[in-house]
Amino acid sequence: MRLHHVQVAGPPGVEPAARRFYGEGLGMTEVEKPAELAQRGGAWFRAYDEAGGVAAEIHVGVEDPFTPARKAHPALLIDDGPDLEATAARLEGLGFEVDWSQRHTFPGYQRFHTFDGHGNRVEVLGA
Repeated sequence: MRLHHVQVAGPPGVEPAARRFYGEGLGMTEVEKPAELAQRGGAWFRAYDEAGGVAAEIHVGVEDPFTPARKAHPALLIDDGPDLEATAARLEGLGFEVDWSQRHTFPGYQRFHTFDGHGNRVEVLGA
């Protein structure tokens, strides 16, 4: 068994903020949703490994009424430590909060927490 994707939610009209955070900020690639699902709104994003395989997939769906997930969260692993710093800097440059207060609290990893454009918690770890 392996994980196929994680879904997070946002309010109607979530797409621009999702593209800014997951696309520009995290560097994920937006992928086209199937036609039957595209009419529901939202956006899908993928990260690829060096061989071109899918390493992570996040689906941003529309939920109305919407409440951000402040505790439950996806955790994304970046293999290279300097890339962790660069990702945090890119997110901060786009105006997203980056919290390093738990940087050394997960043995074997460095990490930060951030929040997407609608307040959903996201963890980013570096090996």
